[in-house]
Amino acid sequence: MGEATIHDERTDEGRRLTLHGRLTVRFIEKISPRLREMEDDPVPIVLDLKDMKRVDTTGAWVLYRLIENRREHGYETELAGADDRIQGLIEQVGKANQTVKIRPPQMQRRYAVLARIGGWIEGGVHQFGTFLAFLGMTMLALVKNLRHPRRLRWLAIMRQAEVVGVSALGIVGLMSFLVGIVIAQQGAVQLRQFGAEVFVINLVGRITFRELGVLMTAIMVAGRSGSAFAAQIGSMKLAEEVDAMRTIGMPPIEVLVLPRLLATTIAMPLLAFYGAIMAIIGGTLISWLQLGIPPVTFILRIQEVVPITDVWVGLIKAPVFGIIIAVTGCFQGMQVSGNAEEVGSRTTAAVVQAIFLVIVLDAFFAIFFSVLGWL
Repeated sequence: MGEATIHDERTDEGRRLTLHGRLTVRFIEKISPRLREMEDDPVPIVLDLKDMKRVDTTGAWVLYRLIENRREHGYETELAGADDRIQGLIEQVGKANQTVKIRPPQMQRRYAVLARIGGWIEGGVHQFGTFLAFLGMTMLALVKNLRHPRRLRWLAIMRQAEVVGVSALGIVGLMSFLVGIVIAQQGAVQLRQFGAEVFVINLVGRITFRELGVLMTAIMVAGRSGSAFAAQIGSMKLAEEVDAMRTIGMPPIEVLVLPRLLATTIAMPLLAFYGAIMAIIGGTLISWLQLGIPPVTFILRIQEVVPITDVWVGLIKAPVFGIIIAVTGCFQGMQVSGNAEEVGSRTTAAVVQAIFLVIVLDAFFAIFFSVLGWL
């Protein structure tokens, strides 16, 4: 059967234990208690393993435990007859015998809070640096391709423009239309207290062309297309398709990132202007129904009170927002690694970071255009 047995022989020098058979996990149950009892025997012991047919890691651990525990008590133990394989296995088991803390040491609460804040700052700085590096590589690839337009993948750009722009007309138009209604209705409620309901036209016109038209469109594109970019590229990363592109000489930035970047940059000004027009239509409708201002009067008044600089401000901000949304979505997709759960977390991060950066840039543009006098 190969079951392990022990031949215990008393000698003038001490005890000689000769082990036979297989010292494996299957047969260790009977042998382990007997070897455990010998740990407290002060007489020298010789372990003779020349007749052992097989020793696995469980058997090696039992032998190592016997030798090590006797050594700690100051008792002499000698290993004899072991071949190189058994000797090496016992040594490897000994090296793996290390104290492991199941729970890390708990630091004081005040230090734990500081450590957590420091970890957030460190992670944020690292993430920001990695993002800037990715943005730099993307811009270099863009300049390189613009200098050689034949390298651009026009079919992919048109396809992404259709997905980002044309397919978003419905939701962007509806959202902007409803926002225009809300602005006009709430503005009318407040301005009625001063008998200045007519200035609702100024409010709707300027805020939609200058701010809300492009900002709300950017938020919608970030949630719709930015998340899609991160999920698509992230799935390709998990399937090792991105690595396959590098292997066959196709730069992933040129193949995956640039078409999405150019498509979003082109589509954003068009969507922003379209969203502003839909908001104007919504404001016109509610002003007509609630305030009795005819649509013709509303449109003529819009032309008088909205300077062309407001339109240009929105159209200048739109492509910058498009670049940020596309780069953020593609960057988070490229960071996916490990498992499918990472795709979800990176997609969420792409939306949150894109919206955050859009709002930060919008504040920057507000100050910048204020300094220029485009008020």
